Amino acid sequence: MHPKDQTIFALSSGRSPSAIAIVRLSGQQAGSALTLLAGKIPGPRQATRVLLRDANRQPIDDAIVLWFPGPSSATGEDVVEFHIHGGRAVLAALFAALSTIENVRAAEPGEFTRRAFENGKLDLTEAEGLDDLIHADTDRQRRQALRQLKGLLGDRARDWRARIIEASALIEAGIDFADEGDVPAELIAPALARIETLLGEIQQVLAGHGRSERLRDGLVIAISGPPNVGKSTLINQLARREVAIVSPHAGTTRDIIEVQLDLDGYPVTVIDTAGLRETDDPVEQEGVRRARARAAEADLVLWLIDAEHDSSAPGGGAAPTWLVRNKIDLDPVTASVTTQSRDARRQGQGEAMFAISASRSDGITELIAALVGFAQEFFGVTESGLISRIRQRELLQQTAASLERGLAVIGKGEELAAEDLRAAAYSLGRLLGRVDVEDILDVIFREFCIGK
Repeated sequence: MHPKDQTIFALSSGRSPSAIAIVRLSGQQAGSALTLLAGKIPGPRQATRVLLRDANRQPIDDAIVLWFPGPSSATGEDVVEFHIHGGRAVLAALFAALSTIENVRAAEPGEFTRRAFENGKLDLTEAEGLDDLIHADTDRQRRQALRQLKGLLGDRARDWRARIIEASALIEAGIDFADEGDVPAELIAPALARIETLLGEIQQVLAGHGRSERLRDGLVIAISGPPNVGKSTLINQLARREVAIVSPHAGTTRDIIEVQLDLDGYPVTVIDTAGLRETDDPVEQEGVRRARARAAEADLVLWLIDAEHDSSAPGGGAAPTWLVRNKIDLDPVTASVTTQSRDARRQGQGEAMFAISASRSDGITELIAALVGFAQEFFGVTESGLISRIRQRELLQQTAASLERGLAVIGKGEELAAEDLRAAAYSLGRLLGRVDVEDILDVIFREFCIGK
């Protein structure tokens, strides 16, 4: 039997031991397996208490079972849920009993969701939203993923694709009736209007301020600067725990330390890098090299200094750099520096500057507030945000480009415009996962956990 026709099972709840564990089956043999273990098939979607037994009629557990006959199930196939006690021995006994049934096997990562996709229960954007929801670490990630799971982008893409097909039908009808005098013009004009409206809607989505697709991975902030200026103390302050060794000796940080933070719902990775200086120590040299490389990849660099070091941040980097003067408790800085810098940023002028004492927490609240503001501007995420993955943005860009070409060539030949519209509809089909996506399905679904 082909693997897709086999019945699959997996633990769909948290890792054992737990109070209750949920094991799911999906496939043609789900009903037979349920009858073998529970002795009967209960009514659809009715929680029923049964004593599960293995093939030798030995008891496994006192459990609750639910029966979801296809196609009215999550995967579109017959589905069974076993709600059992979450001990390791109970799970092992149930898995062993299921494994002895012919054409029943353990599921692979994402296989339940892939079957739901292949059976038309959800499109690819919704499947991606489900994966993002499972892996969401912050509230904003959760809300964005939930919008995708509810079909926010998929519904729009289906509507766009249907309208493109309608416009294409008008143009192709014009080609067929080219010998009927002014009939083609009567067909081409409404087609043009629809294409222009569609293009405007898609361009508006693409032009939305921010990088909402980066919300999945988060913002990367590098703390950089000379040795012994308090970089490790600052990252400990931001993390609110001891994640880096603090020492008065220069060169303590030899490697890169990364901390995951939740700043007002925005996922942020803060990096503590080795102090940048000339050194003969080969280990520290490697740390400096890695620090420079990681800072170059960051979305924002906090250049940390104190009174003993130069007051200007290095230029030339792709990411914006904020100058942060530390240790103001040892060498007080004018309190207006931060206020003046904040006003300058509001007016789009000057270099961002902050005065802090990482050891005493002075100015940390203001710095964090500025980082939240930077994240808000960087992501630009609102409740109407549509794009959550780079793949989605690229396919929408391809769709818009095809529509633009169609508008440009329609005066030179309706056949060319019709071909461009077909290309636009094809790109949206790939976005939804309905045409020619076999090459990316394995990549997407293997990111899922087993049992989902």
